[in-house]
Amino acid sequence: MTSAPSTSTETDDSADSPQSGTPAPRRSPWSPLRPLVLRLHFYAGVLVAPFLLVAATTGLLYAASFQAEKIVYAHEMTVPVGESMLPVSEQVAAAREEHPQGTVTAVRPSPEADASTRVLLSGVPGVEAEHKFAVFVDPYTGEVRGALEQYGSTGALPLRTWIDEFHRDLHLGETGRLYSELAASWLWVIAGGGLVLWFSRRRKQRKVRGTSGRRRTLGLHGTVGVWAAAGFFFLSATGLTWSAYAGSHIDALRTSLNQATPTVSASSGGEHAEHGSSSAESGADHGVGLDKVLAAGRAEGLGDPVEIVPPADASAGSTAYVVQQVQRSWPTKQDAVAVNPTNGQVMDVVRFADYPVLAKLSRWGIDAHTGVLFGIVNQIALMGLALCLILLILWGYRMWWQRGRTSTFGRPIPRGAWQQVPPYVLVPLMATVALIGYFVPLLGIPLAAFIAVDVVLGEIAYRRGKRTYAT
Repeated sequence: MTSAPSTSTETDDSADSPQSGTPAPRRSPWSPLRPLVLRLHFYAGVLVAPFLLVAATTGLLYAASFQAEKIVYAHEMTVPVGESMLPVSEQVAAAREEHPQGTVTAVRPSPEADASTRVLLSGVPGVEAEHKFAVFVDPYTGEVRGALEQYGSTGALPLRTWIDEFHRDLHLGETGRLYSELAASWLWVIAGGGLVLWFSRRRKQRKVRGTSGRRRTLGLHGTVGVWAAAGFFFLSATGLTWSAYAGSHIDALRTSLNQATPTVSASSGGEHAEHGSSSAESGADHGVGLDKVLAAGRAEGLGDPVEIVPPADASAGSTAYVVQQVQRSWPTKQDAVAVNPTNGQVMDVVRFADYPVLAKLSRWGIDAHTGVLFGIVNQIALMGLALCLILLILWGYRMWWQRGRTSTFGRPIPRGAWQQVPPYVLVPLMATVALIGYFVPLLGIPLAAFIAVDVVLGEIAYRRGKRTYAT
């Protein structure tokens, strides 16, 4: 349903045709839309399914990488439980003694009794600019247990980072992101088209038991697709929120509606500052120091896990420490406070509970899409959806082959169905499609290309038919 074409009307639609001698049933004005949906499902299935197959396969690997990461990097991430933890400043000092290069940009104190503390450095030779160099420290002894590159707010380590980037852009940079945005742009369309086609069939045609060949494949394809459709809609919508082109339109819309994600003010001038900027000095312990800053955050109710971001310009005294919660799992903990480096007083507070509605939904949607909102249950659900999508694509191509194995190419649905659609249905539909295509360009541009190619092929076939008839 969500992949290669479920080109079912050659056998299915014939069952809907009136038998000779019986009056044709009254048709709904929406009936002519079914061939249009079927033709779109066919073309999108054949041409977009390869991108969806790559996205589903890499997404399956990414969902599994969370647990794999815990096994591969167990030595760095976990420690024997001791009696009492050292002050955070001493843990940072131990990390800096072994890794003096670079600048401390953040510290993530041990969130659990058996977890290590992460000291994040930037500007370390050999580490990409958008990545951090994470030094893992035993919070009980100060022993440095290792150092690894880290990426993103979820703290992805090299294995998960590699799979994440492969899923996002195939390791091709910004150009590669077009593939994942194309997949996300079309997934909901193909899934929705499949639902329309499935529920427009007769009840007797939905049965799988007792059938064989293409009809059985169609039954499996449709049944699994129906059950997984809601998940596909969710993955498509959340995937688009941080895509290159559609994502920018979504961000602009949220900003215009005053629904942008708020940030804590780390500037004495009241301006909202970027977090994660580098500290003026390599030690990161300025003014009142990390320990008092962390205590100030705890006093405001910021429980583990938290991240401490040193002032961006401690020498000038114009910026503050930021203590922010980094828990993306349920319940979400994203509160943040700014702490004055000179006296340890809290200057600004942002609570997740006060986020605008769309900001909260965006946060939850992205976290569920990336498998962190509900932990291992979330990851298993994503793996299940990815597996469903892979099966649907394979079944779709199998149906295409089964339908066209008497020829060299599977046969698409006949053209011209749009001419049967009433204008009062067709015109608003075209306007809606054009509007969606504008805001989701990697849906609109390929769709326009599909239509253009189809028109050209139809004109060629028509002219050939005329010449054949003339001779």
